[in-house]
Amino acid sequence: MALTILVVDDSKLARMAVAKVLGGLCPDWTRVEAANADEALAAMHEKTPDLAVLDFNMPGRDGLDVAAQIRGLRPSMPMAVISANHQKEIVDRAHALGAVFLSKPLTEPALRDFLAGAVRQIEAGAA
Repeated sequence: MALTILVVDDSKLARMAVAKVLGGLCPDWTRVEAANADEALAAMHEKTPDLAVLDFNMPGRDGLDVAAQIRGLRPSMPMAVISANHQKEIVDRAHALGAVFLSKPLTEPALRDFLAGAVRQIEAGAA
């Protein structure tokens, strides 16, 4: 199943790291990148991604704010929020939005597990 994934991080280096792992795990997927909340929301309208990986710590609106806005647009879209900030409040807020919380540095096994769960969720919704 070829999907479109939205990768949102204000760090180009972090987006490149996610892209490298995604290229190995899901080479046929389309990747859409955004450096901030505004670009992410524009991509939601222009590219209609199937799932998203959002950095928590970004200037302006953080990843949880973006996740909440995406949830309003696409209530069942699989999302992951990634952060080096493992405070219970951040993790709980991500889960309350229906997002998976992934720790930075992001590892291939963690991303692979999220992607597998996202594919199952998308397939179940299509059935």
